[in-house]
Amino acid sequence: MEEVVLHIPQEPVAGVVGVLVSILLAVLALPMVSKRVEENLEPFFLVMGIIAVAAIYAAGILPASGLADLAKKALLTPVMLHGVPIGITQVVLIAGLIFWRYHDPIYRGIGGLLQRLGLRGFLFVMITLLGLTSSIISVIVAAVVFAEIMAAVPLPRERKVEATVLAAFALGMGAALTPVGEPLATIAVSKLSVPPYHAGFDFLLRLLGPYIVPAVVAVAAYTALRVSRGAGEEARESMVGGVVYGETLYTVIIRAVRVYIFVAALELLGTSFTPLVKWYFTRIPPYILYWVNMISAVVDNATLTAAEIGPFLTLSQIKAALLGLIVSGGMLIPGNIPNIVAAGRLGITSKEWARIGIPFGIALLAIFFLLLYTPL
Repeated sequence: MEEVVLHIPQEPVAGVVGVLVSILLAVLALPMVSKRVEENLEPFFLVMGIIAVAAIYAAGILPASGLADLAKKALLTPVMLHGVPIGITQVVLIAGLIFWRYHDPIYRGIGGLLQRLGLRGFLFVMITLLGLTSSIISVIVAAVVFAEIMAAVPLPRERKVEATVLAAFALGMGAALTPVGEPLATIAVSKLSVPPYHAGFDFLLRLLGPYIVPAVVAVAAYTALRVSRGAGEEARESMVGGVVYGETLYTVIIRAVRVYIFVAALELLGTSFTPLVKWYFTRIPPYILYWVNMISAVVDNATLTAAEIGPFLTLSQIKAALLGLIVSGGMLIPGNIPNIVAAGRLGITSKEWARIGIPFGIALLAIFFLLLYTPL
C-alpha cells in the first residue's frame, strides 16, 4: 500500500496542534476513567480518528487525494499484510474459529503439556518460544496463539492478566527482529535499505538481537516466576476438565469485527498525528527522544518509525529510537498488535493493562537506557 501524502508546513499550525493534542490526551485518559468509553473502545478510537483526520484535512495538510488514499488504507490495513490479503482480522477470525470448533482436543493438549512442565516451566517455554518465533510466524499469529493458551490455563483472572500483559512485551520485542514480524520492522528496514546501511532481512536481527533476545528470555523467566508463585500446583491439578470454553460463534465473529475497527482507527490516528511528530519529535535530542517515544503506547509505533528513522542517523541513534518504540508499545492496549488481540480475547480493560504495562515498560526502558547510554 502506498503511503498517504501529507502537505505538512515547516512551522506548527496552532489550531491543528490544539486539536491533535486534545485527541491524544483523550485517547490516553478517557479509557482509564470512563467505563462507557472502555466498553466501547473501538468505536471511540474510530471517532477520535475521524475527528483527527477532519482537523488535518480542514487545515490543508491532508489533500483531497490523500483523504481518499487514507480511507482506502484504513479499510485495507486490517485485512492486508505485506500486500497479501491475510491481515490481522482474518488471522483472529480463523484462529478463533479453529479454537471454537476444536477446543476440546486443543485444551486437552495444553492440559497435558501443563501437567508435564508445571505452570512455571509451561509459561517460560511458551513465552520464550512465541517471543523468539514471532518475527517469523508474525506477531499476529503469536499473539492469537498465546491469548488462546491463556484462555485455557486455569488461573485466577488477575494472574492471567499479569501473564498476558508481560508476555505481550516479549512478543512485541521478538517480532521486531525481521521485516515480516511487524510493521515497525518492515518500515525500518525499508527506510534503511539505501546507503550507507543497505539493510536486508537480517539487519535488525544483527542490530537489535543482542538486546532483544536476552530480553525476551528474561521477560519469559520473570513472568513465569511472578505468575506461578503459589499457583503452580493449583493450575496443574485443575487443568484436566477444569476449564470451560466460553466462546460462541457470535463472540468469535464480533471479536474479529472489533479488531478490524480498532486497527482501522489506529491507522487514521497514526496518519493524523504525523504532523505533530514532524514538528516536534524530530527536533528532540536522541537521548530525550528515547523517553518521549513512550507516546507509542498510543500512537502507532510504525508511524513514529516512518518519521524518525532514516539513513541520516547513526547506528546508535537507530538502535535507541527503535528500542524505545518497541518497548513503549507494550505499555497500553493500543500500542501494539499483540495487546489488541490479547485484550480482546481475554477481556482485559485499559486500566488493568496500564496498571501492569506502564511500570513494567518504564523498568524495561530504564534498563535499555543504561545499556545504551552508560559507558562500560
